[in-house]
Amino acid sequence: MKDILLFDLDGTLFNTKPGIVNCVQYALADYGIFEDNPDNLEKFIGPPLHQSFQMFYGFDEEKSAQAVSKYRERYKEEGIYECAPYDGIKELLKDLREKGKILGVATSKPEIFAKRILDKFEFSQYFTQITGSLLDNTRSKKTEVIEEALSCLGASNKREHVLMIGDREHDIIGAKEAQLSSVGVYYGFAKAGELEAAGAEHIVRTVPELHSLLLSL
Repeated sequence: MKDILLFDLDGTLFNTKPGIVNCVQYALADYGIFEDNPDNLEKFIGPPLHQSFQMFYGFDEEKSAQAVSKYRERYKEEGIYECAPYDGIKELLKDLREKGKILGVATSKPEIFAKRILDKFEFSQYFTQITGSLLDNTRSKKTEVIEEALSCLGASNKREHVLMIGDREHDIIGAKEAQLSSVGVYYGFAKAGELEAAGAEHIVRTVPELHSLLLSL
């Protein structure tokens, strides 16, 4: 039985695209880079920010750190709340808790921001543990976040009872590296075939499908 469930945040619990895209545009503009099509910046949703600036725009380590700082300049005041939970997610979490499941969040988003979002939308009450990256870009790799969450939950030796739920390949790969089973969700920001290629054991396309699956495992 999978009675400990770890959820990604961006693209799994919340549609955070508006805030993330607006803040990436804000940061890039500081370097004279103007991207008017928000869909072209969806690739920033999921991976650690500093890695994304390096991978997608060729920034070196120092420049990517500066870009992340610029991003957070807007994000901490405005972008953080430019988001909304997916329809049915709150009911899903409530039902899972009532059925005795232990819930946690494992996100590459800085933990301080994840907690503020969950508090704002009154989601924190459903989670025993909320784990994210640190503001100095450490603990940003998904496997590191998952391992920290497992440790805090006292579940490091109960991996057969843990399930990771996420919408990007990083979630699935992180789960595999941590020897966990995983669920990939396609209502978030994954590209076609991404979750299968990463090796997700289960795939769902809607929140109701996820709801049914989690209650069956």
